[in-house]
Amino acid sequence: MIKDFRFSHRLKVRYSEIDGQKIVFNAHYLTYIDVAVTEYFLEGLKLDFEAEDFDFVLAKSTLEYKNSARLNDWLTIWCKMSKIGKSSMTMNCIMTREGEEDPILLAEIIYVSYDAETKMSRPVPEFVRARIEAFESGQLSAR
Repeated sequence: MIKDFRFSHRLKVRYSEIDGQKIVFNAHYLTYIDVAVTEYFLEGLKLDFEAEDFDFVLAKSTLEYKNSARLNDWLTIWCKMSKIGKSSMTMNCIMTREGEEDPILLAEIIYVSYDAETKMSRPVPEFVRARIEAFESGQLSAR
């Protein structure tokens, strides 16, 4: 399952992210995914949000919790763009604990290409579509 993913990002669980049960509080998993997806666009696709005319917003998130992360766990968030529509992009994520392949969490995240001036969706720019397709097919390498 993980072998189909070309991009991953690591992070460590911090004390402020655990709850009274000493596991990561559920809302933090979305933050972890957000960090990893940002790195997917920056490192994987080599996009410069400051210089390029592209922005996106979250439209839908579906999380399936399989296990719990704990304080000081190193987590790997695997990201793969599985579909690009006219204005939407579907990202699949798998979160694992370092050294393990069993998922802690599975996620499907749908983003919409966004025009900040009009505050409306817009088609995914062709240069972004081309970079996603090149990256996911192995023609563009991460890092």
